[in-house]
Amino acid sequence: MEPDTERILLSGDEAVALAARSAGVALGAGYPGTPSTEILEAFSALGGRAEWAPNEKAALEVAIGAAFAGARAIATMKHVGLNVAADPLFTAAYTGVKGGLAVVTADDPGMASSQNEQDNRHYARAAGVPMLEPADSQEAHDFTLAALEISERWGIPVLLRMTTRVCHSKTVVRPRAASGPAMQPHFERDIRGLVMVPAYARPAHRRLRKKLAEIAAWNETSGMNVILPGDASRGIIASGISAMHAREADPGARMLKLGCTHPLPMNAIRDFAASVRRCTVIEEGDPWLAGEIRAAGMTVEAKPEEYRFGELTVNRVRRILRGEPDSAAALPRGNPPQLCPGCPHRVVFETLGRLRCIVAGDIGCYTLGALPPFEAMDTCVCMGASITVGLGMRKVLPAAEAARVVSVTGDSTFMHSGIPGLLEMVYNPPETGHVALILDNGTTAMTGLQEHPGTGRSLAGEPAAAVLPERLAEAMGIERVFVADPVADAAGFERLLRESLDCRKPSVIVVRRPCLLSARKLKAAARRAEEGARSR
Repeated sequence: MEPDTERILLSGDEAVALAARSAGVALGAGYPGTPSTEILEAFSALGGRAEWAPNEKAALEVAIGAAFAGARAIATMKHVGLNVAADPLFTAAYTGVKGGLAVVTADDPGMASSQNEQDNRHYARAAGVPMLEPADSQEAHDFTLAALEISERWGIPVLLRMTTRVCHSKTVVRPRAASGPAMQPHFERDIRGLVMVPAYARPAHRRLRKKLAEIAAWNETSGMNVILPGDASRGIIASGISAMHAREADPGARMLKLGCTHPLPMNAIRDFAASVRRCTVIEEGDPWLAGEIRAAGMTVEAKPEEYRFGELTVNRVRRILRGEPDSAAALPRGNPPQLCPGCPHRVVFETLGRLRCIVAGDIGCYTLGALPPFEAMDTCVCMGASITVGLGMRKVLPAAEAARVVSVTGDSTFMHSGIPGLLEMVYNPPETGHVALILDNGTTAMTGLQEHPGTGRSLAGEPAAAVLPERLAEAMGIERVFVADPVADAAGFERLLRESLDCRKPSVIVVRRPCLLSARKLKAAARRAEEGARSR
């Protein structure tokens, strides 16, 4: 994937990585989450400096620090990851940045691999940051460059909103160079601009609104929003992948294809709506775009409520345009996802089911313990919620029932946001005690076997410090901390779990057994390293 190649077939994720590399992005930070994971992996493969952070908040804060120092940076995450990173995002809009900062959020309409299908376009308005929405890999490449250019021009973070279809579909890309070289990193002291105490935040908010007004005026003629010619009897306003579906569904219609969707070019939209007899907004997810346009006093048609759910397709868009109900055929039933044969988590869930535990679960491959044949997980809310949700149940349930509550989290999820839950267990322990199982398989398995702070390897596979959860638990003052291998000694693991449930004290059991797939990956990497050493 060399920048000077004339035509390259790339996924949207790969296109973002290529643009970031060619623009001289000094640092990419993120947390793996489908469909955004491959961005940093591709960026690293191209020679860029990429890091898996413990969670998305840390990733965005690292990227903000790089941008404060005048470097170009990107932060990548899936849509729910932006919830975790929202705190620094909102304040970074006030502080602004010196170097370009692109924040990539990859939405998942239809929940192919997520617990919800939230529409992150709302974040652009709520945080007060510009937002770009690419429709294919070419635009993913071009809009990444544009995001960095806008960020540097106005000194503001820019949201690059991707979706599953754009992230993973491959289309032809003609690479182009960035508009200018990256600045040499250098920190300039600016206490009033970068320290958001109330006295400095009040004028910063006014500066932010002034920037957004300037960007809105620029967006009217920015070239990021194009009119595709067609019959004036039908007008369509769309952005992202929805524009591609709409163009195929009704190629004869006139279309306003929006690229920069916050702040919106309202004058251009008003002129377009006036130029057609009937104007329909086509969009996935919430009626966000239609709502913004209607709030500005324009009359446009929005999709019916039933089309709010799932991904749009060309056929679904045709039905919207015809005013027909959604009659999309149900997806054919396939085999439900299951834990891999030989997975050490199987023994854990078999034991939890046999002991009739009430299991507060978490997000990872082990979430499959909620499905047949185990059906041994009772709750799953968000990353890191297992320990805290379990504690909440322990504190209100009758004693006999409370004593059966167990929290189950994974090693990567524990590093992501489970540590505060352990602090809560120490600081506000239930009367019945609690049991937290940390299923440590040595990788971030669900998203493709990525590294995390507990693996001892960086994103690039190089040696790094390894943070062990049992040491963290001991440092917090938890007396009952154990490490167990349920495959090597299933009876011993069950005995330990029974004792922990009965003892009425906070207990942490690190269930450690390597993921079979990860073991194969590490062996293959070791073979490649050995072959490389021999060839040298």
